[in-house]
Amino acid sequence: MIKQKRILALDDEPNMRRLLEISLKQANYQPVIAQHGQEALEILRQGGIDLVVSDMHMPVMDGLKLLTAMRNEHLEIPVIIVTAQGEIHTAVEAMKLGAADYILRPFDLSTLEIAIDRALSLSRLKLENRFLRDEVSRATASLVGQSTAMQLVHKAISQVAPEKATTLIAGETGTGKELVAHAIHQLSPRKDALFVAVNCAAIPGDMLESELFGHERGAFTGAIKERIGKFELADGGTLFLDEITEMPIGLQAKLLRALQQGVIERLGSNRSITVDIRVVAATNRDPQQAIADGKLREDLYYRLNVFRIDLPPLRARISDIPQLSHHFLQSRNLSISPAALLALQAYAWPGNVRELENILERAAIMSSGAEISIQHLPADIAGRQPAIDTVDTTPPAAIEAPLTTLPLATEALEKKMITAALLQSSGNKSKAARLLDISERSLWYKLSRYTLEEVSSAQTESP
Repeated sequence: MIKQKRILALDDEPNMRRLLEISLKQANYQPVIAQHGQEALEILRQGGIDLVVSDMHMPVMDGLKLLTAMRNEHLEIPVIIVTAQGEIHTAVEAMKLGAADYILRPFDLSTLEIAIDRALSLSRLKLENRFLRDEVSRATASLVGQSTAMQLVHKAISQVAPEKATTLIAGETGTGKELVAHAIHQLSPRKDALFVAVNCAAIPGDMLESELFGHERGAFTGAIKERIGKFELADGGTLFLDEITEMPIGLQAKLLRALQQGVIERLGSNRSITVDIRVVAATNRDPQQAIADGKLREDLYYRLNVFRIDLPPLRARISDIPQLSHHFLQSRNLSISPAALLALQAYAWPGNVRELENILERAAIMSSGAEISIQHLPADIAGRQPAIDTVDTTPPAAIEAPLTTLPLATEALEKKMITAALLQSSGNKSKAARLLDISERSLWYKLSRYTLEEVSSAQTESP
């Protein structure tokens, strides 16, 4: 059953209120009646109103004052103004204040219905546009950060988004691979079509083929009706294949054929279906290692790896932690203390950005609406922060000039530690990575970021 739209109608004349009530009921709307703007405003504050039909001239609060009050209170509900023939100028003023439309008195039922339908359609379009903008915002939410590593990611997204090239996103769990895929889609010419995501690790292998390519009725036991697969659903848009290395090897061959030819077949059918999709795949494994382990076909890897984006782990961009923290806490209107931020930056973050978000959500609950401080963090994180009595409490005014910024100090410390690890391991990067308790890929990334390749080569060449 379709829910009736609730229309708030207000007029100071009893006969006009009665006419509006009858007319709205005949048009299959649920009328709510008010005598003047102040009464209407109280009703609007309670919520549940889809549209307002308001007379221009009323005691206590007229139509223009009601519009002004609604705008001040951010009540984004469409308003239709009813005015007399000789008052077009006031109707124009009402439109400037945000009215969706106006109708002239006297009017018939059809005129009122047309105006309401037009105003509701416009309101629905505005909501859809806001939803799409929010989707884009959500798609890039965990891409917050101004570190060199994230600037490279943003640049890569902007480079590949306008193209149709198949893209492979590699990164540890929690680094935001699906969010990057969303951003690529939203910045592409395909943004008005669907973004369809499939988690290859979450669907049993014997069901994944049907999920991707669809099936005909009777194709297998339980296939009581035909089903459209994700490839067909994403036609014209983007198909995101998450955790691609978890897809059964046999199915990878069929995926490769679909990517190369742009043609699929449903299970139980020999009819070819042409699809126009852009594929973005992701993995939390090292793709080369996955090939060596027999988890990823080498030919499929080359087909997916047309353009590759490597997402850095959070520990490789700790200078972004303050900005990420403020971003996640913004909706709760919470702040975080400097001591707590230092503790967050001292942690290794095996769960990356997703873990940071969850830790901050827990801390927000623990803080009961106050500033998040060190005691609101889990013990294994809070324990990395120096005791409070060891923290320098010198007032900022007493410091003539800062020695450096926190990001620069952090980078300097990382450089020293990496150089020391390379010296201790005689230039062996695998051993150096183990000494630093990071992955070899992270070490290669830091060597490139800090231009330490020369140092690494020098250690290898030393006797």
